[in-house]
Amino acid sequence: MKVLEHQSLRLFNTFGIDVKARYFVVFEQVDDITEFLGETHFRDLPRLILGGGSNVLFRQDYPGVILQIEFKGIELLDESGADVIIRAAAGENWHDFVRSTIERGYAGLENLSLIPGTVGAAPIQNIGAYGVELREVFYELEAVDLETGTTKTFNQSAAQFTYRDSYFKSMVPGRWLITSVTFRMPKQLRWRVDYRGFSDKLAVDNEPLSAQRISDVVCQLRREKLPDPTKQGNAGSFFKNPIVSATKYKALKSESPELPGFEQSNGAYKLSAGWLIERCGWKGHREGDVGVSNMHALVLVNYGGASGESIWQLAQRIIVSVQSRFGVALEPEPRII
Repeated sequence: MKVLEHQSLRLFNTFGIDVKARYFVVFEQVDDITEFLGETHFRDLPRLILGGGSNVLFRQDYPGVILQIEFKGIELLDESGADVIIRAAAGENWHDFVRSTIERGYAGLENLSLIPGTVGAAPIQNIGAYGVELREVFYELEAVDLETGTTKTFNQSAAQFTYRDSYFKSMVPGRWLITSVTFRMPKQLRWRVDYRGFSDKLAVDNEPLSAQRISDVVCQLRREKLPDPTKQGNAGSFFKNPIVSATKYKALKSESPELPGFEQSNGAYKLSAGWLIERCGWKGHREGDVGVSNMHALVLVNYGGASGESIWQLAQRIIVSVQSRFGVALEPEPRII
């Protein structure tokens, strides 16, 4: 276990916000968690579990303890049945894990390629992209209760996944430290390529579909639409795509016929937050070191010296703007700290 004091977090969040944490604790092996829980001077401090820092906006210094898992490992548990069951340690880089499953000949995670972050952080957000969510391939996870030190296994039901949310994010944030995640990937291949933009890319060379081919297209699409956080600080999509009633959708559609909408299983409609923001004139907007990407209106960017507070203030103005014009409430996707 490594314990750092007054640690700068600039390199630990993809926005590149230069704030400090009172303590920064790194778990290099599972036993480090028990050691940490035995340290009494950490008990009364607030704590934050940080993965790759790709889904967080720090508005100020963090007064407590930030926890980060570094231990890694991938284990094939079972491939005798109709599914492949594979477990990954929480410290694994998400995209590296996806690539490793593809290299092993498994399919199911290819649409989630190039999403930044770690395996342990992925279920918290129920990450999703290009028509696929993590919960569709999730089997179970193991986590340590930081209040009691006990370990528990959470199945699909216990994780309470919803759109970009889970039990760990909204119900008990910071209580459970995820140590590993297990995935169930079907051997019967079911490609998900009906997402807009996919067919055009796949038709270019007319190659047969494969997990590797789909992953390549996903990576290409993401690089075309999203700025590289190593070059321009950002956290990817800053706002969730809002879900509205069918009545609200029809009213909006009558006013803006070009409005994209995607019907959900319950009859509601998911709207494109990026489309709403762009129609309000925010795409490419810049104020000093903070702005909205000219590549995608969903992405707020740090051009070099922005504070987390200035990014949050811009986000608030965008929320008000969309609410005023369309009567739709946007919600931030990253955690605001």
